[in-house]
Amino acid sequence: MRVEVHVHGTILLKAGTSAEQMESAMRPLLDYIDEDSLADVRSIHPDEPGIVFDRNRRVVEICWTGDVGRSFRQLFSEALEALSAYCEEAAPVDITYYHEDGRDEFDVMFVGPTSASIDLARRQRMMEDLQHVLTREFDDAEISQVHKLVNELFDRRWESGRSTSDGTSTDVSDVPPLRRRQLH
Repeated sequence: MRVEVHVHGTILLKAGTSAEQMESAMRPLLDYIDEDSLADVRSIHPDEPGIVFDRNRRVVEICWTGDVGRSFRQLFSEALEALSAYCEEAAPVDITYYHEDGRDEFDVMFVGPTSASIDLARRQRMMEDLQHVLTREFDDAEISQVHKLVNELFDRRWESGRSTSDGTSTDVSDVPPLRRRQLH
């Protein structure tokens, strides 16, 4: 069964990353969508750029919609894992599945230079999402209590070895926020 998917993210790359390295890292996805290169990737929506490697800005911009099957998530995960070697910092990649029955399913995957940076990005993203939801109903003091509890949960997960982190646990209050995700 095919489903329409929209993928959106901005990934900052290390200086000197080449187009060839990007093509190689993204090869699982390129093969899956039957494209030879990143320059060939087109969204089914003409106003979306697809997957663009901007060497001057050192970023890969992803704004792509296509029809995919069940193995998409695994292959996209493999591409992000390969891309991690070229990342300057961790970044979220938002994925929305539009099912034929009208359901929308949201997912977020992370890419980054280390598992510790990815864990930190996950934690930061969770805090941002909570902030947006809680602000509608609660004041700053109440939101702070929730943030504290979520930080404790992340810390416990790391301490129990269920985290993917290879570094020490860090409270997000000590971490600069990730760049805001672009919504359209």
